Amino acid sequence: MYIDSHAHIEGTEFDTDREAVIQRALDAGVEIIVCVGNGEIAADSHAAAFRLADEHQFIYTTVGVHPHEARLLDDEMYAKLPDLSQHPKVIAWGEIGLDYHYDNSPRDAQRETFTTQLRMARERRLPVVIHTREAEEDTLAILGEGWESGLGGVIHCFTGTRAFAEAAIELGFLISFSGVVTFKTAQDLRDTAKNLALDKILIETDSPLLATVPHSGKRNQPAYVIETARCLAELLGTEPEEIGLVTSENFKHLFKLSPTS
Repeated sequence: MYIDSHAHIEGTEFDTDREAVIQRALDAGVEIIVCVGNGEIAADSHAAAFRLADEHQFIYTTVGVHPHEARLLDDEMYAKLPDLSQHPKVIAWGEIGLDYHYDNSPRDAQRETFTTQLRMARERRLPVVIHTREAEEDTLAILGEGWESGLGGVIHCFTGTRAFAEAAIELGFLISFSGVVTFKTAQDLRDTAKNLALDKILIETDSPLLATVPHSGKRNQPAYVIETARCLAELLGTEPEEIGLVTSENFKHLFKLSPTS
C-alpha cells in the first residue's frame, strides 16, 4: 500500500472527475491521501479540502496559508486558522514556508507569515508541512529558531540540496519526494535520494502538478505516486512495495495514525 502525502485534489482541475480520480488511486493501492488546502483565500481551499476529508475516511487534510498568499493574510484570516485546525481530520499545519522563486508575496511578508504560523502550529502541537523554493538558508534559519524538533514535519516536494535535506532531518523533518525525482533533468535530486535513509523519506504527487515519468505533460493524480515509489526503489536497490511499506510507516509514525489507518 502507498500513501500520497501531499495532493491538491480539492482544486477545480478535478471538478469533472474527482471521484473517479480517487477511485483510481484506491485501485492502484493508495491507502491514504492528504488533501492539502493551500489557504488560497479567494478560493477557500480549506473548505473544499475539509469536505473531501469528511466524505472519505482515508483522506486527511491540513490547515495553513501558502507563502504565495502571505501578502493577503490579515487579522481576520489569522483568527480563523486556530478554529480550522480543530477539524478532526487535520493532521498538520501547512503548507507554509518561503518561495523566493516566484516571489508572489514580498519576502518580508513571507518570513513574517511563516514565523507566525510556526508559532500557531506549536500551540496546537501539530507537525508542519514546509514549502521552500530557492530559500534554503532562510528556511533553515527560521525553523532553527522557531520550531520544536519533537513535533516533526515534512519538507514537501523536495528539490533542494543534500546539505539542506540532512540539516532538515537533523531538525526532525522527513523529506518528501514528488514526481520531480523521475524527471530526466533531476539527476542531482536522485543522487540526494540515494544518500538518505529510507526511514526519513515520504512520497507524494503534489497533484495536479508535476506528473511523473511516464505521465509527463498530463494532469497529475494520486495514483501516480506509485511511479515515484518505483523510481526510489531503483535508486535504493529495493522493490516499490518496500518503498510503499516503509514510507507509509514513516507517515503514520509522524502523524500519530494507527498502523491500520
